Amino acid sequence: MIFNKDTAQKTAELLLQINAIKLNPKNPFTWASGWKSPIYCDNRITLSFPPIRNYIREEFSKNLEKQFGKPDVIAGVATGAIGIGMLVAEYMGLPFVYVRPEAKKHGRQNQIEGFLQKGQNVVVVEDLISTGNSSLMAVEALKEAGANVKGMVAIFTYGFDIATENFKKANVDLLTLSNYENLLELAVAKRYITEEEQETLKVWSKSPSTWNVEEV
Repeated sequence: MIFNKDTAQKTAELLLQINAIKLNPKNPFTWASGWKSPIYCDNRITLSFPPIRNYIREEFSKNLEKQFGKPDVIAGVATGAIGIGMLVAEYMGLPFVYVRPEAKKHGRQNQIEGFLQKGQNVVVVEDLISTGNSSLMAVEALKEAGANVKGMVAIFTYGFDIATENFKKANVDLLTLSNYENLLELAVAKRYITEEEQETLKVWSKSPSTWNVEEV
């Protein structure tokens, strides 16, 4: 679920402007999973553009407090959301921790880096949601450490059905600055893509794991 339509449209436009999101239906990208995709999203690029990272920081801060109340701690999911999560925590004057995919094999063997007390209210910051599996693993680690996870916020989601199901099953509220639906709407309106390309992108989103470039 997006925070609101205006934010979703503006965020989509900013991400397209700096090529954090690239749309290329005719020459698809290959994800680490092996999926062929007409879209590639790397929201870490936003950190290199101060006006855009500040916009994201402020929209996150304002909207997450409105939705979840002011938490005790902001948690970022490593590695993509460490930077933006820290910016949100700084802006809100809150402690920050980040969650690794798994515990370190050496030293103190931490999975959660930073100071976190049992019973503290935490909002998790993520950069991108695809299936939601890795994001929800971070939530689980925080819960196992005794945190009260109020919800998660992310810059962008592909809006896959599997992600919706995963978050529902985990009973975790997810809110995003923008999503795939608003991205396509904005991309056509601003002529980043044609209406024909929009249809290709819609087809992909219905079955991304089986979509084939030959269908384009």
